Amino acid sequence: MAAALALGGGDALAAPQSKQQTNRSKQKAAAEAERIALQQKLNALKRDIGQTESAREDAADTLAESEEAISNANRQLRELAAETAATTSRMTELAAERERLAGTIASQKGQLARLLREQYVAGNEDRIKLLLSGDNPNRINRDLQLMSYVSQAQAQLIESLRTNLAAVETNQAEAQNARDELVEIADEERQQKAVLEQQKAKHAALVANLSQKLDTQRKEVGRVERDEQRMGALVDRLAKLIEEQARAAAAEKARQERLAAERAAKARAEAEARALAAAKAKAERERLAREQRNRKEEPKIAARPEHRPAPKAEPKIEPKPEPRITQREPAKPEPRDEGAARPADVALAPAAPAGAFASLKGQMRAPVSGRVAARFGSKRGDGPGWKGMFILAGEGTEIRSVAQGRVVFADWLRGFGNLIIVDHGGQYMSIYGNNQSLLKRAGDVVKGGDVIAAAGNSGGNEESGLYFELRHQGRAFDPAGWVKF
Repeated sequence: MAAALALGGGDALAAPQSKQQTNRSKQKAAAEAERIALQQKLNALKRDIGQTESAREDAADTLAESEEAISNANRQLRELAAETAATTSRMTELAAERERLAGTIASQKGQLARLLREQYVAGNEDRIKLLLSGDNPNRINRDLQLMSYVSQAQAQLIESLRTNLAAVETNQAEAQNARDELVEIADEERQQKAVLEQQKAKHAALVANLSQKLDTQRKEVGRVERDEQRMGALVDRLAKLIEEQARAAAAEKARQERLAAERAAKARAEAEARALAAAKAKAERERLAREQRNRKEEPKIAARPEHRPAPKAEPKIEPKPEPRITQREPAKPEPRDEGAARPADVALAPAAPAGAFASLKGQMRAPVSGRVAARFGSKRGDGPGWKGMFILAGEGTEIRSVAQGRVVFADWLRGFGNLIIVDHGGQYMSIYGNNQSLLKRAGDVVKGGDVIAAAGNSGGNEESGLYFELRHQGRAFDPAGWVKF
């Protein structure tokens, strides 16, 4: 319905030609450049972790490519659906605005036509006739004033009409851009759906071929310990990276504050110099005015003998020392500091106050509804106890962030599949593993309850669900006392 409204319209409001590049394309390109810069840092971090392990083959690694592709396709389809809804809503708003403008323009054209008809009927010599009529001057003045008001109203009406006609052109350009964006989105959706189906089929075939090998490796002695070491190494490196970025952000903030203080001090000094110069100029003008008045008074006083004073030596007026005004050079643009933090560099800075997460203890909702199959500390076969919890959930079930924070990792990791880590500040992190799809990217800010992933069994897991951990200062702790399950 919204599309139909936006696409409709008469010949008078015809849409302009399509743009070569939509606003959406430009915004996506800029955002993608920042994401690539951040992802390069995270890829380097993953490589560092991988180099510390043996080169032994893991059957689950064979699934990594297809599981990452499925995750990316699902995330992009979700993003495209959100874009479609937003663009369709915008088109509805544009259609309503266009209808309102059309009504206003029609009304203004009618008013202008009436004014022109009345002016034509009255004739163009009204002002001259009034002036030559010999009528009462007050009445003539009043009538002329009235005619002036009418002329002003007419000019304002014409200007308002021009403004509204320009608004219609802008509206049409935006509507055309929105239509182009919907076409782009529809094309991308078709491509992503095809990719998704292809990758799902590939993944199913791989799982079938590797089922026996996967089952064997799940029971392998030492596997759980290696997975936990890998996770610990990742968390430690992320913590260091976050700390580095926080320091860089603080240094950049201090630099900006210092520059602002220097600019303010310079502006104050210049204002004081201008005020001093103005005061000096005013004093000089007053002195000259006094001298001029004295010169005018001297002949009058000299003409009266009884008041003629004895000649006196005119006091010598010592010139006052001029205040020294330091000439300041014009402000030069600050040189670009190549070491200054850029958006992608500070993307891992925490998005929540340091004490915010701790204050939510016992109040946070579970990241997903489902039966808890494994709890923190419970035995895990012959290996060590669980460092987190495993919650059973159907494939594709929405996973939500337990609190406000920033996504610092969103990628595939051996032993945990599609993994997403949220930093909550104060050295607290929440970890969500074995997801089918990651719906947020590294650097994204999330609120408590935001959907960040979809449940699955990536990483070679037997059952579909969510592996969930909470960590403080790099150490895992029991989520049970913090999150309501």
